[in-house]
Amino acid sequence: MYTFDNDISQLANWIEKEVAFPGNIASGKRGTAARRVQEWLCLHNHQVSIDADFGGVTKDAVQDFQSASRLPVTGVVDEATHNKFVAPMLRTLSPKIKKNMSYSDTVVAFAKAHLKEHPLEVGGANRGPWVRMYMKGNEGKPWAWCAGFTTFCMQQACEVLNLPMPIKGSFSCDSLAAQAKSAGLFLRERDATASTVPAGSLFLVRRTSTDWTHVGLVTKAEASSFQTLEGNTNDDGDREGYEVCARRRGYGKKDFVVF
Repeated sequence: MYTFDNDISQLANWIEKEVAFPGNIASGKRGTAARRVQEWLCLHNHQVSIDADFGGVTKDAVQDFQSASRLPVTGVVDEATHNKFVAPMLRTLSPKIKKNMSYSDTVVAFAKAHLKEHPLEVGGANRGPWVRMYMKGNEGKPWAWCAGFTTFCMQQACEVLNLPMPIKGSFSCDSLAAQAKSAGLFLRERDATASTVPAGSLFLVRRTSTDWTHVGLVTKAEASSFQTLEGNTNDDGDREGYEVCARRRGYGKKDFVVF
């Protein structure tokens, strides 16, 4: 599952791995658990090297985080400290979403809940807890995550509304375009207007007639441009960015998936 009420064991296994408390983590720990501590420290603006080695520098940063969070300052990542680390991610998995909204309004509401927590890459290109959540545990240079973010928000919306996915979803922009064409949901740039692109639609940045390089959600379409929520971008609108952003884009070289 992509959402939960009280029991995180309801979550998909790769998401549960990111948020479940693994036991106390302290100086001398090496490997994945230590790396996750360092990632979350960086995401909370306590910058350390992400080397999967819980040494003195990491301990000091944990103490700083605990002091700032009004927790006992021990340098040990206990359950209370862990829960403070992962709280932003948990809020995206159990936001206060009205269950009587349309699919389009619900997917936009979920995307806004993610935006509020400012998901970022950390530890390198396409890396970190947020990327792994959107990409089913995958990370690294080959795993551009704009489609993963968009698909994740769609899956959350369908889950809370108990609806089937309008298209299967994918990590690939080209696959999303192919799915939309097969389902009769694909809208070419020449037919896109403020009235034909409702909120909750997907936009696809087109490189050629058979190649799309970036995808995100439309939140409001207007005469000359549209507002978006999108992952793996930045304030400059790069297709290989590092965060979830709200942007405004023009219609040029864009196709759409309209639900």
